[in-house]
Amino acid sequence: MKKLFLILGFITAILALILAVTPLFKIAYIPSIATLIFGLLALFTFKEKQHNKKPIQLIFLMTIIALALTTYKAVFSKSEVGNTEQLELKEEQLEEESIEELDGLEIDDLGTE
Repeated sequence: MKKLFLILGFITAILALILAVTPLFKIAYIPSIATLIFGLLALFTFKEKQHNKKPIQLIFLMTIIALALTTYKAVFSKSEVGNTEQLELKEEQLEEESIEELDGLEIDDLGTE
């Protein structure tokens, strides 16, 4: 069980770090929370005997870095909305063109043969 928690902790910590530096940073909280849970479980299973706790410390360090990056990007990133008037005009123009195209089509009645 100890090794399983360590492996799962490392995998989720690396995933959290990768997601924290990509544009998908908002979902990096999910693997970060999973990493904290696996790290705590590994810590409690290692508490019974005196083992090297460096891997657990590394897991927590990577999680803290991922959480710090994600929180920083969430606070300081702006989502800019472009000029919506141009998009609305283009949408209206495309709608008019498609109506004209449909009006120009001749539909033959197939049932009168």
